Amino acid sequence: MKKAIVIGATGGTGAAITEELAKQGIPTIAFGRSRTKLNELSASIGEYANLSFAEGDALKPEDIIAAAQDADVLFHCANVPYNEMQSKLLPLGEAIMEAANRLGIKVVAIDGIYPYGRRQSERVDENHPKAPHTRKGKTRLQFEHMLFDKSRWTRSSVIIARLPDYYGPTANAASYLGSTLEAIAAGKMAFFIGNMRTPREYVYLPDAAAMVVELAKHDHAYGQNWNIPGAGLISGRDIVRIAQQASGASKAVIPLGRIGLSLIGMGVPVMKEVVEMLYLTEEPVVLNGEKYERHIGPIRKTAFEQGIAATIKELQTS
Repeated sequence: MKKAIVIGATGGTGAAITEELAKQGIPTIAFGRSRTKLNELSASIGEYANLSFAEGDALKPEDIIAAAQDADVLFHCANVPYNEMQSKLLPLGEAIMEAANRLGIKVVAIDGIYPYGRRQSERVDENHPKAPHTRKGKTRLQFEHMLFDKSRWTRSSVIIARLPDYYGPTANAASYLGSTLEAIAAGKMAFFIGNMRTPREYVYLPDAAAMVVELAKHDHAYGQNWNIPGAGLISGRDIVRIAQQASGASKAVIPLGRIGLSLIGMGVPVMKEVVEMLYLTEEPVVLNGEKYERHIGPIRKTAFEQGIAATIKELQTS
């Protein structure tokens, strides 16, 4: 990888990957649609001679092509809100792939676990049957098929890196834990989406970014799905305990189930859409990372105590 462009650089995964690329000295273009957010990203990452910023619309291939310069790898980290997923996810992906194909560069697309549907084994590997039963899972599976359509994208090869739920300093309110940890860091009452008793998998975004960047360096990894697992399982109760200890505050944290989310969703449409995915808080999908370990390298596993505390401290100082 000689030079990278990160589409959606101001989002949770995009910001973490942009920072990891910059730290590794890889020339990187951070692409986003908001100059204000790009400036905020620049301030949070700091000065890097190898990092530049480009404002544009990811739905317009020409904007990406104009910004890409001589990049040879494109990281597709752009996303859409839950309530717009069915209408906007595929057009967004197609626009980005159109740009990449015209440029003749490789693509690393960040995605999640929704296409797997309900788990059928203790740990889900890349060969697990994809049988999504939710609208969002089915849309995400269409997204995968589009990315891997070699009849359309003849000059670009693709990696799909699948992450579980994530947390970290760059995770924003669009992630399940983002708003929870932001509220705890600020010493405010917080909401926790879903069941707080059942242990679930989370990945610390700096770990995920390091593993995704390493994956992108291997030519043999393209044309495949890759799981990017977390450091293990943890319950919501333990997350809250660690976060409150780190923040020095102990305001109430209220779990939101189907009824609570539906009520909030009357005013905030994206929250209503979370209801469909609540099954994952009762029947967690846990990713098997053996393929990554066998072909790429070790799994980065920052302990939850360390990662959550670091996230709280950074949120408090930002």
